[in-house]
Amino acid sequence: MDNNIINQYCVEHSLKESSILKEIREFTFNNEKIPNMISGPLVVNLLKYFIKSLNAKKILEVGMFTGYSAMGMAESLPADGELHTCELMEQHINTAKGFFKKSKFGDKITIHAGEALDSLENLSANTFDLIFIDADKKNYIKYYNRAMILLKNHGMIILDNMLWSGGVVNPKTDEDIILNELNAIIANDQRNMNVLLPIRDGVMVCFKHE
Repeated sequence: MDNNIINQYCVEHSLKESSILKEIREFTFNNEKIPNMISGPLVVNLLKYFIKSLNAKKILEVGMFTGYSAMGMAESLPADGELHTCELMEQHINTAKGFFKKSKFGDKITIHAGEALDSLENLSANTFDLIFIDADKKNYIKYYNRAMILLKNHGMIILDNMLWSGGVVNPKTDEDIILNELNAIIANDQRNMNVLLPIRDGVMVCFKHE
């Protein structure tokens, strides 16, 4: 059966997105050149589930894009929760800010503008309950390594696009090679337990038990 049909069936039988999430998603597909960079309802619902399960209060996102996943995660945070998100592109920052202002959850979100690696270096170790990585693939290994430092014990790292349209199975492009290498690194990292899920473009879930 067609994967798009299966994906849509799963969306229809999962938690419905809020009105602001629907607005962000529709804006993205109507205005962005590469709208599929958005995480989408299934991935965001998975993030919401993990946030609630962990009772997470402090979240980090690497790669905000138009703000869909940041808003979705903020919706699941407790009243005293906070979300820090990193984004390089000024256009995306301005777009996301506009949506955040429309929501009562927007005040929980802090945007770190500029190169993500620089922003990550300025954050304190062992302070985040959950970290979501969905940014440029060339730096994914560096993002993961820094995220493990920033993450609390018994926290989670979730990485999107870890199947890269199947490119990791027989790596050819630079992105294929990097993501395949990172999948192997994570699978052999004794600091965590992990599972790679075939949701959309591949979601790697890591639980830091050290």
